[in-house]
Amino acid sequence: MRVLQVNSATSIGGGERHVADLANALAQRGHDVYAVLRHRSPLVGELRSLPQENITMLPLRNSLDIGSALRLARLIREREIEVVHAHLARDYPLAALAVERAGTARLVITRHVLFPLNRLHRFTLRRVAYAIAVSRAVGESLRGIFAESKIAHVPNGIDLKRFAAIARLGARDRLLVGTIGRLAPIKGHEDFIRAASLIAAKRADVDFVIAGDDESPAKDTRTQLERLIRELGLSQRVHLAGRVDETSRLLSDLDLFVSASRSEGFGLAIIEAMASGVPVVATRSAGAREIIEDGETGRLVPIGDAHALAEAILCLLDDREERERLRQRALETVRQQFSLERMVEETERVYRRALALSE
Repeated sequence: MRVLQVNSATSIGGGERHVADLANALAQRGHDVYAVLRHRSPLVGELRSLPQENITMLPLRNSLDIGSALRLARLIREREIEVVHAHLARDYPLAALAVERAGTARLVITRHVLFPLNRLHRFTLRRVAYAIAVSRAVGESLRGIFAESKIAHVPNGIDLKRFAAIARLGARDRLLVGTIGRLAPIKGHEDFIRAASLIAAKRADVDFVIAGDDESPAKDTRTQLERLIRELGLSQRVHLAGRVDETSRLLSDLDLFVSASRSEGFGLAIIEAMASGVPVVATRSAGAREIIEDGETGRLVPIGDAHALAEAILCLLDDREERERLRQRALETVRQQFSLERMVEETERVYRRALALSE
């Protein structure tokens, strides 16, 4: 198949890691894969399996960038693209217009988050052949916009080789509890820090790390988190690591991974932690509930409850055998349900079904 991936992201998060893994895997499976990215996109360096001439840079300023849509339509015709796959809400209208203008390709979108689509999207997405939802919860949010027959459930998958568990050599003097995610209120980092304060009052041998960038222009969230860390007297215990490009390295250092998100459509970092052999404590977001079986493959706690979060973390830090049991069960689950191979195969099936619609 000749497949074009469209992504206008200017930073790399879970959705962008998904695009890179998918595009590279499709190319390795023999498909002709192309990508249209925004100027200075960090994804350029991640698409290692694509020939450089298959990557095109366009402005992709916003949903109303007609110039980019017309250039995208021309590219679709020139490269004889069969499937156009868009991954961000602001790219959906541009991709829909381009597909309509080109008149040859089928449009597939992936929805990674739970936020509702707006009226512009509802109007332009008539061109969508299939909408891929990365979780059941995201699929539910798409009902009413798309017919049930147009919604495909394809959970994210990861390259398990990149996150193979690394055996630890002996006991360490200090334990490390960490979380990964962009610095934004929805990620619950404030709850994580408050939980860290409760834990630090009981145990002197635990440190905490938050990996992720504040993508806002004013960096307000990072400023607020730094202030909270100082106010709680945690400057020597809680560390803001900033952006971490290779999350597998950080995960291999953790004794426990925490997702304190207040809303999560899927939770890619959770399965990366599970694949790395790191026990997980997560809030009961919609995405986390689909990944973790409470008490079997991890621990789930109420959203926004720092005390419950701290209690769950402390229980696992105090119980090495329970951490090992959860770790082993989580590894089994990831291998069975969240491999990259499974995700790519299911996405290929969606593409083939989309192409069959035009026959």
